Amino acid sequence: MALPFINGAKTKDQMVSVDLGGRTTKAVQIQRKGSGFALTSFALLDAPVSDKFLSPEALSEHLKNVCQALGVKPRSISIALGVNDALMRHAEMPLMPVDDMRQMLKLNPKGYLQQELPGYVFDCHISSLNNTNGKAATGTVAKSKVLVAGAKRQLIDDVQDGLKRAGLAIDAIVPSVVGPVNALELAVPDAFNQNVIALVDIGFKSSSISILQQGELILNRVVSIGGDRLTAGLAEAMNVGYAEAEGIKVGMATEVQPQLENLMMPLGRELRASIDFFEHQQEKTVSQVFVSGASARSELMLQILQGELSIECKTWNPAAGFELQLPAQQAGEFENIASQLSVAIGAALAAI
Repeated sequence: MALPFINGAKTKDQMVSVDLGGRTTKAVQIQRKGSGFALTSFALLDAPVSDKFLSPEALSEHLKNVCQALGVKPRSISIALGVNDALMRHAEMPLMPVDDMRQMLKLNPKGYLQQELPGYVFDCHISSLNNTNGKAATGTVAKSKVLVAGAKRQLIDDVQDGLKRAGLAIDAIVPSVVGPVNALELAVPDAFNQNVIALVDIGFKSSSISILQQGELILNRVVSIGGDRLTAGLAEAMNVGYAEAEGIKVGMATEVQPQLENLMMPLGRELRASIDFFEHQQEKTVSQVFVSGASARSELMLQILQGELSIECKTWNPAAGFELQLPAQQAGEFENIASQLSVAIGAALAAI
């Protein structure tokens, strides 16, 4: 599912993509390899500390550091915007070209998204689950189910300004929610195309919950529960430092199982509510839950979610459909950090 605000990419042989996370910036370089793709480099860097989106100057310096860490000098890159910087909504709109949909949303966002959104730009993805086939009853206008992404024009301009200052052009600006969806399609194609599945990406401050039906994003929510809340809660409960609590959460979680169960309960409830709502509305059953993000490395956290939902929960490798052509040192690290790269990999796939 490619849903970028800006997509200047034609058919490219390689792509660099950057996921501007709340605590950690993740970046990847992928290359075409015959009919598939190869992952040739990745980088994880501390994100600049800021309560708001980076200024063009700060973004420029950060992107220079990202490219240096990747060991590449690209001419252009793809950027994934976080869940607090880009919104995703479902809407029903008249069946028309996507460019016309964007214009209608700009003129009347409240009419379709139930919210005034001045100064926003929009992009649309028309669902393949539409049953209108371009037809409507006599005297009515054919409608289509549409996934809408939006972001402030000023933010888009600031991103482009920051890239220009860094000597880079833009290939695509992609909502981060789309990233794991794109990556999952290539990594787990059978489940993606045939089943009803939930996809949870646990970020630093927030987590995104997506439910897919035969490859279409039917429901998506963002909840203000992320890895930071879990780690800070463990640190307080155990009276240890933040860094130590992070290591315990991922590496020795069984020692703090009761505390972790209490901290995971709110996320489990939100996920349960989302699944129940979907199953009631669509009369379909969610068969599996795929979890990504740094916290997905904890087997105990996955077990806690599975116990709460009574549905199989598992982590996944967003590069499972790729050939790995990584430097030796990165190849040894990759398995441990793979779950953190779903947004960056999916954003690259949206643009390549």
